[in-house]
Amino acid sequence: MDRLLDSPGVTGLALIDAVTGLTYAVAGDAAQAGTGAECADLATLISDRLGAAGAEGELESVVMTSRRRHHVLLSVDRTAGDPLLLAAGLDRDRANMALALRSLGDRASEVLA
Repeated sequence: MDRLLDSPGVTGLALIDAVTGLTYAVAGDAAQAGTGAECADLATLISDRLGAAGAEGELESVVMTSRRRHHVLLSVDRTAGDPLLLAAGLDRDRANMALALRSLGDRASEVLA
């Protein structure tokens, strides 16, 4: 997980069970990534609303932006067990959102190794 902190502007990360909200691992300033329960609830709510609106497929990512921060939730595939979420907090002044999303997405599978 610490390698993910090398992504531009990433200040904190959490690996979360998407169903239970249990946090498996953290790196950096974990408070910047949010709590496991909050992230799992948010991902479930958004996924349910997308489904109700007719969107097909599973939720891939959520990006929320405030004046100072970006908060990213990425779905991480795994072969067995509940799906996982990779929650990341980014400093808006230092992060290049496109580069950070690509870097986090490319490295997300590494957290399972």
